[in-house]
Amino acid sequence: MKILFLIPVCLSLILSSCAQKPEPCKSPPLLEGALSAFIPGHHLHVFEKFSYDAFGQNVRVLAAGKDGNQTFFVDNLLLFKEGVSYQIHYHNQTCIKTALKEPFRHIGVPHDAHFLNQLVLGSSSLPGQGLLVNNWNGTWEETQEHYLLTFTALGCVPLYTLDFTQKGELSAITSFFDLVEGIEDPNVFIPPSFCDSVKVLPAKGGVGARSFISLL
Repeated sequence: MKILFLIPVCLSLILSSCAQKPEPCKSPPLLEGALSAFIPGHHLHVFEKFSYDAFGQNVRVLAAGKDGNQTFFVDNLLLFKEGVSYQIHYHNQTCIKTALKEPFRHIGVPHDAHFLNQLVLGSSSLPGQGLLVNNWNGTWEETQEHYLLTFTALGCVPLYTLDFTQKGELSAITSFFDLVEGIEDPNVFIPPSFCDSVKVLPAKGGVGARSFISLL
């Protein structure tokens, strides 16, 4: 009789434990916001505003940064279904058009990521004083480099990413902020008319982007 009683209790505990463990996830399909990135090995600081459309597989990135003593500004439009990327220069109405062979990368936690822990950023004393987040780590299959990701527990919104070399050295730090679901202006994914007559250049070589973050 005791054994019969213990069986459902054990099953209940097992199911409860499985249900509580977070699973890898994808972020909202329509997302706008900003990020800052620091690449220590190149002394590169970047601030970006981006628009992300997972339905149409389009990304628009406005980036400004400092590479050593040099500052730069870039306006990139990536249309994955069309297989074309645009580097747009409004000040002189010129455009560099390049074949885009990279696969579209969703914002989210990779399917083979390892769940580390769940914690509260801020305070858990009172409602509204903290944010519940999940930490993940893993290895990018393409490069065998390592990562540490922090996403919100609800909504799968990215907060921080840390990338490491195969030797364990920190290679990039990225933090997200001011994220909003939806696209305020869908025209952000339409290239300007002065790009229409520009010839498409061959795709750039090199190692493919391992994630949406590295793609940016």
